[in-house]
Amino acid sequence: MQRHIDPTAPSNYSPLSQSQRRVRANLSQPGYKGEWSGQVQPALVASFVFLFCLEACLWVRNLRLKRRLPGPFAWPVVGNAMQLGQMPHITFAKLAKKYGNVYQIRLGCSDIVVLNGDKAIHQALIQHSREFAGRPNFVSFQMISGGRSVTFTNYSKQWKVHRKIAQSSLRAFSSANSQTKKAFEQHYYSRGHGTGAVRSVYENFKNLNEEFFSFVKDKVVQHRESFNPDVTRDMSDAIINVIEHGKDKVLEKEFVEATVTDLVGAGQDTMSTAMQWIILLLVKHPDIQAKLHELIDKVVGQDRLPSTEDRSNLAYLDAFIYETMRFTSFVPVTIPHSTTSDVTIEGLHIPKDTVVFINQWSVNHDPLKWKDPHIFDPSRFLDENGALNKDVTNGVMIFSSGKRRCIGDQIAKVQVFLFTAILLAPV
Repeated sequence: MQRHIDPTAPSNYSPLSQSQRRVRANLSQPGYKGEWSGQVQPALVASFVFLFCLEACLWVRNLRLKRRLPGPFAWPVVGNAMQLGQMPHITFAKLAKKYGNVYQIRLGCSDIVVLNGDKAIHQALIQHSREFAGRPNFVSFQMISGGRSVTFTNYSKQWKVHRKIAQSSLRAFSSANSQTKKAFEQHYYSRGHGTGAVRSVYENFKNLNEEFFSFVKDKVVQHRESFNPDVTRDMSDAIINVIEHGKDKVLEKEFVEATVTDLVGAGQDTMSTAMQWIILLLVKHPDIQAKLHELIDKVVGQDRLPSTEDRSNLAYLDAFIYETMRFTSFVPVTIPHSTTSDVTIEGLHIPKDTVVFINQWSVNHDPLKWKDPHIFDPSRFLDENGALNKDVTNGVMIFSSGKRRCIGDQIAKVQVFLFTAILLAPV
């Protein structure tokens, strides 16, 4: 479409609307900042003033209620989120040096109490285990397993029953169950697994993650259809038996899928992360890798794969695994806790319904508990006779503690032991 130009206008003339001419005239005036700028700047200033006043009011309110704990200054809206960085557990430990092992941060509009160090965390999770057994009422927690997760639901009578059922089911197939150990080991013999076992495990984890929920549901349906109360084939049967066929039916049948999802999901995540760190540390410390190869070759030989029966003679391998858990702290911060009542830790008052972060990394790197905590040294877990020192291994915190301690910690340790031993086996 052609533009019509007034032939009487100067050569440098272009037609402008009335509003455009007004803007051009305003721009030519000295000190003009524009209508938009004049409108936005006061609004921004007013917003910041309001947010700072709101922050000050919240701070004064907390101070009057004696709820304000030591901690860094929190910015309006974002709180301390921008200060945490990519490794919050390291930031938490650094803040503890300045504010003490019990301090408060803010994420968004929520106050969070962070616990660091062996002493404060032991006091909270062991001496006051009930007060710290709650879970925050996060929307994301309610979405997991249909709101029936034993890991993410809040502390209640129903939760205690649910946890007891899940724990008893796992105990039947833990490291104390020799039949389960043999079945687990036969899986590798039957499929011809050798040093390629870890590769297969990672592939299984990947596939399981993609079809996780449908996988669990299908398995539970299969177990229901072939269920025999006189024969407990595996953990799913044990859970179905207690929840659906027990004398006291306190839980709905939907809790079966939720419980299996919790146990399988937690094991999947822990195992994959642990094995990644184990492989990395074996590569980084070839001297330790060579020592483990020599030990397994001596104890097991070259004509079979390692089994759990060899574990008592492979103390250095267990020491390596414990040092991997301590040194890496691959679960550096636990799932958030929530206080079920007012409680005092190290002389500081923590109100009911406070969200609490437990910094496990700080326990595993506490210089008051570990000599040279930043040095990787498996021998710290061995006594003078070369046996595993149980008192020292119990000091590693990777599965939380107290009423929220991971119920699958023992079977997880057995699995990590077998995978690592098979990985290093000369077969």
